[in-house]
Amino acid sequence: MTEKLYDLDSHLREFSAKVISCEKDGERWAVVLDRTAFFPEGGGQAADSGELGGCRVLDVQEASGVIRHYLDAPLTAGEAVAGKLDWEKRFRRMQNHSGEHLLSGLVHAHYGYRNVGFHLGDGDVTVDFDGELTRPQLDELETEVNLAIAGNVPVTCWYPAKEELNALEYRSKLELTENVRLVKIEGYDLCACCAPHVSRTGEIGSMHILDFMRHRGGIRLRMLCGLDAVEDARARYQATLSISGLLSVPQLETPKAVRRVLGELEETKQALADARRQILQMKAAALPETTGNLCLFEPELDMLSLRELVNAGMEKTSGMCAAFSGKDGDWKYIIGSRSVDLRSLAKEINAAINGRGGGRPEMIQGSCTASRKEIEAYFGLKAPKAEKE
Repeated sequence: MTEKLYDLDSHLREFSAKVISCEKDGERWAVVLDRTAFFPEGGGQAADSGELGGCRVLDVQEASGVIRHYLDAPLTAGEAVAGKLDWEKRFRRMQNHSGEHLLSGLVHAHYGYRNVGFHLGDGDVTVDFDGELTRPQLDELETEVNLAIAGNVPVTCWYPAKEELNALEYRSKLELTENVRLVKIEGYDLCACCAPHVSRTGEIGSMHILDFMRHRGGIRLRMLCGLDAVEDARARYQATLSISGLLSVPQLETPKAVRRVLGELEETKQALADARRQILQMKAAALPETTGNLCLFEPELDMLSLRELVNAGMEKTSGMCAAFSGKDGDWKYIIGSRSVDLRSLAKEINAAINGRGGGRPEMIQGSCTASRKEIEAYFGLKAPKAEKE
């Protein structure tokens, strides 16, 4: 069994070990060591990465008590090798994981809710609770967590004896009976966990709850701690700074300014829609009366306006009124007639204009990829027929 150095010292960055075995695994090599500081994926936390014997550690997994390090090149069984963790990545994860324990412990203490889901990747931490919380409640929890971080209290990890374990009350997602590793944050939380943690809460730096949503009868929230929280705050600051510059307002007034701009945009859109409607009405009134077909092209009309145009055109022709919006190769169409059974002609029409669609005897709609020239040729040559019954 591989000795878990990460259990003994979560801050160990480099170590030496002996290669027990090395086997080909697809395009990777699976290496088992006699001791390791690389944490395998577990408890919602991704595996460590780094270097081992000059090879890149791509993944680390534990199955049936065996820890396998997946490398990009082989090592020789029996040789001594040096290992080096990607320390900053590991430390960021310890910050986030210990911060999550603080938050989950406080949620459980104040509201009795259980942590029923946890995922810790690079720059993304989600936590699921089996009860709902409001934003004000989360704000209070966030403040309390950060006060606990500032308190710099000890974080202790150990494997208690069975008798000691039975006498303790601790959080756990699973029913555990042996080899239980407990993580204690003095005065705040006691939880079963296999992952490395900081030694004191001050190392967490800070914790920030980013957003939350209802999830399976409870709540799912996104949070970040330490260096990840700093990077997120920096990115949000730069985004707010850009918006404030574009709108020429102080940063804290950007929400009000954005609402104002959105209101003005909505008014402009409404005015534009009214103008388009008036133009459409004028175009419809100017349509010629004919016993043939009307073929109309309006590149930027929505389907509702296109339908209004067709309805007007149907009053001006005893044939078909076909209206198209878009461009060559990408048209939306509506075709109407008060005398021609369009449903019976839909297959023929679609074949002629390379289209798809259908509808009622008096009106069909769909899309097509023919050119304007091809469409005009078909409806110009097509004589009204297939009278409705």
